[in-house]
Amino acid sequence: MDKFRKLDGIAAPLPMINVDTDMIIPKQFLKTIKRTGLGKSLFFDMRFEDSGKEKADFVLNREPYRQAKILVANENFGCGSSREHAPWALLDFGIRSVIAPSFADIFHNNCFKNGILPVKLPQAQVDQLMAKAEAKVNIVVDLETQTITAAGLAPIKFDVDPFLRSCLLEGLDDIGLTLQKGPRITTFEAKHRTTHPWLFA
Repeated sequence: MDKFRKLDGIAAPLPMINVDTDMIIPKQFLKTIKRTGLGKSLFFDMRFEDSGKEKADFVLNREPYRQAKILVANENFGCGSSREHAPWALLDFGIRSVIAPSFADIFHNNCFKNGILPVKLPQAQVDQLMAKAEAKVNIVVDLETQTITAAGLAPIKFDVDPFLRSCLLEGLDDIGLTLQKGPRITTFEAKHRTTHPWLFA
């Protein structure tokens, strides 16, 4: 998993509430277990006509939002089924941070496990950042200082769980965390083989 320190880029405004995981990545794209290739299907029903033609009015189909690294949304983002493909699709598109007043719990946790920083802020501050996104002003999300900045705004502080923050800063997913304990695992396995030899006969 890539480390997350500071993200400086264009933010796409998505002023919608209750954006569920089926909207983020529809069910027909859940057949894969690969984490790549889903970006082209992100927000599929909102981005494309039945014919496959892009909907010109959807934010991610317009410049400069095609290169968005940040998504600014409204309440209850990521609700619905607990599909991990949702953060996979966001990440594969290039989005590494989602800013919203609230998130569904499972989606929120899945973001951290996949290198995406979800930032919870009061609605008033989200509205300020939404306006900056609509004005195509770059936004900087700094996990080290836990601040969000944009031209014309005072720095916005945000809270994040210290353990989850550390995992993002170091680029550690569940497997990475386990591998950090490699020497202890090796010691346990050697001792277990000695004390329980019948299990290895």
